[in-house]
This record gives sequence, structure tokens and C-alpha cells, in this order.
Amino acid sequence: MDVKECIKGRRSIRKFTDEPVPTDTLEKIVELASYSPSWKNTQVVRYIAIKDPVLKEKIANECTTGFTYNANAMGSAPMLIAVTVLKNRCGYERDGSFTTNRKDTWQMFDAGIASQTFCLAAYEYGLGTVIMGIFDDTLSEVLEIPEDRELVNIICIGYPAESPEVPKRKTVADLITYK
Repeated sequence: MDVKECIKGRRSIRKFTDEPVPTDTLEKIVELASYSPSWKNTQVVRYIAIKDPVLKEKIANECTTGFTYNANAMGSAPMLIAVTVLKNRCGYERDGSFTTNRKDTWQMFDAGIASQTFCLAAYEYGLGTVIMGIFDDTLSEVLEIPEDRELVNIICIGYPAESPEVPKRKTVADLITYK
């Protein structure tokens, strides 16, 4: 599969088979995602793989702010990936001052790039994913996220049980302006 095929073929998957995600495949995906660019190569993104069915059910039923669409996708996925970032690493100079007026928000760019790279790598291995950002603040407590990290998103991952159509895309003329 080439890059164009991977980018154009990957879809957000919300229905999965029961087949588990092999540990060695997950580790290959994380290795590929580790090549994502980051602020001054700080590599702040960390992943937590959630395979325990009881914990997955608790997250889906108690930590999705009543969004049943998200709860259903989480419940269907054989694995959830919590994407976290190490706090207070991005956007800083060595003396502790901020490099730009964006302060420490660069970690969200890094997490977004790494999440998309993770999803593209998963697609290369025949897995489906969907990135979710709607969850309760209690999820950090449920997952026992360390104080030095921030939970950014959840990625549902597994073998797809659906093949969504390509959503309508905006034209290039709609997306770019020249000056």
C-alpha cells in the first residue's frame, strides 16, 4: 500500500469484530507512530492499551458523557488506546520560558499528529480505528493517569466489521487560498 492509498482508504471505524488485536502488531503500530514529528523532538506522546473487558465496559458506560454513539463504538472495539502527553515539555525553552505565544499548547499538535500516524499505521496492518475526544474528566482517574501526563483522546482499535463509504470531500478550491 502506498501513502496515497493509505490516506484515501483509511476510515473512522465504529464497529469491530471480536478478534483481538495482536500485541506484536500493536507494538509495530506504536513504533511507526513514534516517527511522528514533535516539538523539538520531545516525543511526549504515551499510549495506554486497554484490553480488559470490564474496564472497557466501565469506560464506555460511565465515562462518555452520555454520548451513546461513542459508548457503542468503545463497547464494540476489542481494545482502546488512551493517548496521553507528558506535561510541561512542549513549547518551553531550557530556561523555562515559553518559546511562542502558544505557550504549552504544542503538545496537542504533537498528540494530533501522533494519533493520525497511529491510525494510518493501524490501517496498514488491516485494523480499523476511530479517534474520540468526548469523554468525562473522570476517565483520567479511572485509568489512573499519572499527574505528569494529560489524557488527550481515546482511539478505538480492532478489525473492522464495517466498510464505510468515503464521506464527501471538499474541493481543493474550497480548501486553499493563494495570496
